[in-house]
Amino acid sequence: MRVLVTGAAGFIGMHACQRLLERGHEVFGIDNLNAYYDPALKRARLEQLRPFPGFAFEKLDIAAAPALATVFEPQRFDAVLHLAAQAGVRYSLENPMAYVNSNLAGFLNILEGCRKVKMAHLCYASSSSVYGANTELPFREEHRVDSPVSLYAVTKRANELMAHSYAELFGLASTGLRFFTVYGPWGRPDMALFLFTRAILEGQPIRVFNGGDMLRDFTYIDDIVDAVTALVEKPHPGAQGGSTARLFNIGHGSPVNLMDFVHAVENALGRKARIELAPMQPGDVQATYASTEKLRAEIGYAPATSIEVGVERFVAWYRSYYAGSDGFTA
Repeated sequence: MRVLVTGAAGFIGMHACQRLLERGHEVFGIDNLNAYYDPALKRARLEQLRPFPGFAFEKLDIAAAPALATVFEPQRFDAVLHLAAQAGVRYSLENPMAYVNSNLAGFLNILEGCRKVKMAHLCYASSSSVYGANTELPFREEHRVDSPVSLYAVTKRANELMAHSYAELFGLASTGLRFFTVYGPWGRPDMALFLFTRAILEGQPIRVFNGGDMLRDFTYIDDIVDAVTALVEKPHPGAQGGSTARLFNIGHGSPVNLMDFVHAVENALGRKARIELAPMQPGDVQATYASTEKLRAEIGYAPATSIEVGVERFVAWYRSYYAGSDGFTA
C-alpha cells in the first residue's frame, strides 16, 4: 500500500509511519513542524524514519489548502492516515484559533483532497475528549457526545460529523479513531508522563490535579499502532456497500488511578516525587474509560502492555534521549 500520513513527525504519527514501513508499505509523510512544543523533538522523530527506503517527507501545513492540494493526485495513495492536528486541551483556552485553523479548516482540506481523488479510505484521529461530561462508564461509541468541555473536544467531534457528511454526500469511506491517553517513548512534552518524569529527575514538584482523584485509560503507543495499522490495512466495509463512516475507541480498557500512575513513574525512576495537589483544570474530566468491544470484534484488538512496563520503556527512552543535555539529571 501507499499511505499518506499527516502529522508524521508527531508522537503517534512517527510510530504509525514506522510500523507501516516495517510492514512493507510506502509512506509519504507531511507535517508543519510547528512550535507548539520543541520542533527538535519532531525532527529527531523524523530521523528515525529516514533510513526506510519507502519513506518520503514534505514539510507542509494542512491549513494551506493550495499546497495540500498538490499532494493529492489520482491513484497516488491507497489510503490516508490523518493524524495532524493542534493537540492539547488546556492550550485551546489560550490559543483557540490554532484549533480552528488546523483541526477544522485543515481537516476540511483533507476531506476535499480525498473527495476529489476518490480516496478509498480515510483514517483520522479523533479523541476520547469527545465524550466530555458523559459519566456513563465505560465510554461506548454509541454514547451521546453532545456535552464537550473544551474547544479541542469540540473540534474533534466536528471532525467526526464532517467525515460523516462526506460519507453521506460523496461516499468517502472513513474511520474515526478515538484515542485514549496515549503514552510511551517519543511522547509529547505536554503530557503527564513527560512532565512528571522531567520534574522528578530535576527535583521539582509535580502538580496532581483534582487532588489525584482522576482515572485515565492510559494506552501504550505500541497497542495504539497495532490497532491503527490493522484498520488502515483492512479493506473498509464501505467498498462492499457497508457503512461508509465508522468510529472506534482505541484505549486499553482498564483505567488507572492517577496516583497509581505517579507511583509507577516513581518506581521506574527510583525516586520519590514531590507532589503538589491542585484543583481540576478547566477542560479536564474526572475519568476516561474505553469500551473496546467494537474494535475487538473488528480486528481482534487486545492491548497487552501494562502501565509498569510502558512507563519503564518511556523512562529508558527519556534517559537515553536527554543524556548529556543541559540540566539533565540521571
